[in-house]
Amino acid sequence: MKRLIFAGCLLLASGTVSFADGLFWVVGNRATGKCNIVSSNPVIIGDIWFGDGPYKSKADAKIARSTIRVCPALTPDEEKDEDGTD
Repeated sequence: MKRLIFAGCLLLASGTVSFADGLFWVVGNRATGKCNIVSSNPVIIGDIWFGDGPYKSKADAKIARSTIRVCPALTPDEEKDEDGTD
């Protein structure tokens, strides 16, 4: 019985990790004074002073970043760099 419970816990833990794929977080970086969108769960330590999320898409994370008061607005050049367009 203990083996069955242990196997179930391992299965549940591995399934939970796979759900994090494709998610996005908004993080505040104290060193740069900007808010970035990242695709891994942030660790709040050092220069990273807050994390918000997860969001299902990068577009959702961008909308959320625009509503966070401490995040400065992006300049048009920064938006182009972030989107990867020329």
